[in-house]
Amino acid sequence: MDGMIFAAGLGTRLRPLTDDRPKALVELKGKPLLEHVILKMKEAGVGRVVVNVHHYAGMIESFLAARNYFGMDVVVSDERDCLLDTGGGLLKARRLFRTGEPVLIHNVDILSDLNLNELSKAHETAHNYVTLVTRPSQGERVLKFDAAGVLKGWENKQTGEQKMVDENFFQSKDYSFCGIHIVSPDFLENFIYSGVFSIIDEYLARAKSKPLRMYPYSGRFMDLGTPEAIAEAGGW
Repeated sequence: MDGMIFAAGLGTRLRPLTDDRPKALVELKGKPLLEHVILKMKEAGVGRVVVNVHHYAGMIESFLAARNYFGMDVVVSDERDCLLDTGGGLLKARRLFRTGEPVLIHNVDILSDLNLNELSKAHETAHNYVTLVTRPSQGERVLKFDAAGVLKGWENKQTGEQKMVDENFFQSKDYSFCGIHIVSPDFLENFIYSGVFSIIDEYLARAKSKPLRMYPYSGRFMDLGTPEAIAEAGGW
């Protein structure tokens, strides 16, 4: 299994912590967020890790080199010229993954107790096209899954905007996406969207012809997107 860490974001919600560094290098318990995720992937036996960069990209490259890439095969996907969002970032990075390997994708600002080995095993055993880690519904934006755990849509509860895969959207339940997911090698072959786009939009488009499945998780979880969340996570 390969891995990708989405680390190219501007980190605007984390200001002033990101005034002089990228979000990926904001520290939690004395270690940058990027280090926490890389070490978690290393523990799970991930072979190659691709890290996308944009905001303060040189600082991330220098950090990785200074840490000797944590003794792993770490590759940078350079988005200095244009920040591509999650879908565009994965599309640009796909040539960097090893042939035939599933890819574990993890946002750099997510903290959880999720066992990545168990997630990977579940994905492989079920021969999933895509596996999305979900938790009980929280917040305004939700993914909709049917009783079989298959993706049927997306909804913004505040604005009422809906994106439907099919009519089963209306009988589906709400879940929050954890920012952790696995895609099969087949998924990487033919993207529907191009340029700057969200991976969620790509997932919804693919879900019209392929089943994308949820992996329910109810353990500890934090989105470290704000200074307040970083402070709270210090007591984890």
